[in-house]
Amino acid sequence: MSRFFVSRFDDLTPYTPGEQPRDQVFVKLNTNESPFPPSPEVVKAASDAAATLRLYSDPDSTDLTQAVAGYFGVRPEEVLMTNGSDEILNFAFMAFGDAACGFVFPDITYGFYEVIADLNGIPYRKIPLDEDFTIRAEDYFGVGCNIVIPNPNAPTGIPLAIPQIRSIVESNRDHIVIIDEAYVDFGGESCIPLIREYDNLLVTQTFSKSRSLAGGRLGFGIGNPDLIRDLNTLKYSCNPYNVNRMTSAAGIAAIQDDVYFRKNIAEIQRVREYTRGQLEQRGFTVLPSVSNFLFVRSNFGTAEDLYGALRELGVLIRYWKTPRIQDWCRITIGTRAQMDTLLNAVDTIRKERGL
Repeated sequence: MSRFFVSRFDDLTPYTPGEQPRDQVFVKLNTNESPFPPSPEVVKAASDAAATLRLYSDPDSTDLTQAVAGYFGVRPEEVLMTNGSDEILNFAFMAFGDAACGFVFPDITYGFYEVIADLNGIPYRKIPLDEDFTIRAEDYFGVGCNIVIPNPNAPTGIPLAIPQIRSIVESNRDHIVIIDEAYVDFGGESCIPLIREYDNLLVTQTFSKSRSLAGGRLGFGIGNPDLIRDLNTLKYSCNPYNVNRMTSAAGIAAIQDDVYFRKNIAEIQRVREYTRGQLEQRGFTVLPSVSNFLFVRSNFGTAEDLYGALRELGVLIRYWKTPRIQDWCRITIGTRAQMDTLLNAVDTIRKERGL
């Protein structure tokens, strides 16, 4: 760090993204990207929009907002489009959290929540998952501060049911509840319909995973119009042109090409269940995921050991040196061919170790 870096960030630990190799040597199953490219309609829309890049983008993302609102059956004033869902999460922490009213979230979850809180000087508390890695809804009843929960959770892939979410939101009517639905399309149930009942509920989603636009950086939040106005106040105070023209065009096309979207989701779900069964046959413990990844524990070493052995064989997965999950790895669901490559690599490792 330079001598000019302000001291309030001395203890900030940045989020660590998954490894992004520059070559194509690896089968990349470490960052929950879609194995499928954007649809041809999305590519064409983004390409056509490139001709207008000399102009600023629409700060209101009007056409994109209307497309998303129509798709989810809400009003445009209940939607805010952002540069990835990380941006709206940051806006929400800034808008609704302070020293007097912080956040709670699970102890094993998306690592960015802690980073965003630290960045903005917002206190937080982690609530432990149950022994089976599930979120206990009752642990969040009347907590006296704001809440953020991914549904399904990451990196476990385990969901909460809508009645459980309703009970959490209902018991915290004086505080904001954020439900981060980054992975909901792969088998979860969205709680977007609840925004009409609860003015303290904000639902966030992303185009990165299920709609093959991780590189486009597009997310959104849906909630009560008053909440959206609060978040827009922050957006217009720091990044009014937050969604660029090519991404906006790509997002509209992705929403419109629902057949392509549904087809890819169905295939990822099919390959997920295939991979789950194959890993269990090989002695792995696999959590019941409804996301586009599996959280697994092998019977022949630590997570770091499995990561290293697979990497040598050209397959990337993700692990954390975190208490309670140091023996667990997260494996993104790729194509059937990619998952067979993973399984063949596992077989090679097992054979080398006499298993």
